[in-house]
Amino acid sequence: MSAVSKVFVARLVGLAVLGPDGESIGRVRDAVISVRLPGQQPRALGLAVELTTRRRIFVPMLRVTSIEPNAVTLNTGTVSLRRLHLRPGEALAIGQILDTRVRVVDPDLPDLAGIDVPVVDLGIERTRTRDWVVARVAVRTGRRGLRRGETHVVEWSNVRGMTQSSLDLPGQGVAQALLQFEGMRAADVANALRELPVKRRDEIASALDDERLADVLQELPPDDQKNLLSHLELDRAVDVLEAMDPDDAADLLGELSDTEAESFLARMDPEDSEPVRRLLTHSPDTAGGLMTSEPIIVTPATTVAEALARIRNPDINPAAASLVFVVRPPTSTPTGKYLGCVHVQALLREPPANIVGGILDTDLAHLRPEDSLETVTRYFATYNLVCGPVVDDQHHLLGAVSVDDLLDQLLPRDWRETEPIDSAEEVRS
Repeated sequence: MSAVSKVFVARLVGLAVLGPDGESIGRVRDAVISVRLPGQQPRALGLAVELTTRRRIFVPMLRVTSIEPNAVTLNTGTVSLRRLHLRPGEALAIGQILDTRVRVVDPDLPDLAGIDVPVVDLGIERTRTRDWVVARVAVRTGRRGLRRGETHVVEWSNVRGMTQSSLDLPGQGVAQALLQFEGMRAADVANALRELPVKRRDEIASALDDERLADVLQELPPDDQKNLLSHLELDRAVDVLEAMDPDDAADLLGELSDTEAESFLARMDPEDSEPVRRLLTHSPDTAGGLMTSEPIIVTPATTVAEALARIRNPDINPAAASLVFVVRPPTSTPTGKYLGCVHVQALLREPPANIVGGILDTDLAHLRPEDSLETVTRYFATYNLVCGPVVDDQHHLLGAVSVDDLLDQLLPRDWRETEPIDSAEEVRS
């Protein structure tokens, strides 16, 4: 295997990380750069590697033995499983440094003199002491009329302004950072954002569209949710709350004071705020507090084909898609009389033109809104379900509890932030 000694950081992203015997460890998602002092050449300390579990860990550059077009190979298959945590003076190349603005003082590039240009990539190389340093910086000029911006690769010694203090300045671009999130699940984006300083996290969050930000916000720990929401402009925060699932919006507003929660609810569209208000009337540790008010609901006259089309909606998670609930009109919660449910397996066995009223499961027990966590847990275990209906005393369907909502409540409040007890310990070199 060839030992590459020079590489641009952006080209590392997505490469497989292998142990010495070819075993897969994860994939490169970023590089950790030391930017401690002005004028001091930054060092590439290591790689941010994403494991198959989606956790990101730190792998020192000294562990890298070779870099090839398709993989990075390490000199050991044993790595620390502790979650990546940046120290003072450290920054992520893709997540933080790219899109910062610098000045170029290269006599060969007089057109760049005196103007701020964004960083689009970092070239790192290995020294004789086996350290990796930032040796070159790729910058891009702005568009001039019909002329497209050009990319220039500049020696580090000719670059000014790449410092820790520059990363703290407001108004940093986010284009390069957003590229790494394309195609990622919301939970993985949330994990990546948690690794960033608050300032950078807020910049990226502000650049996401309402739907995407709502999905990501739902995957953050409660304290991070509140902090991020507080940094959004009020109108934007309201738009994001409206884009969230009602149960997740209720959980978030439930973390706020009554005054703060009401100020958001009052500005939300009544169609979006009403189900959230209903959910807030239930204790969070009951079936009513856990449920979503928007499960898949149809009438008895709905065809199997129509029900399957509803299930195929990519915005519905697998647990919620496991059951279709059948009611008399109205179909918005609280619904008309609850008649029963249809399991997805039953739908798949029926001709598409048949109606769901003919294949109802009317014997499955339902949950009540006041049922405790233990009751809900026993219900899922007893009936081997991942989703269950919540019905009131008048037989109106109020919503449905899915197993992911139950697990969120059963796990410790900080489960997204804590490490499993079997994580390996290792001191960063």
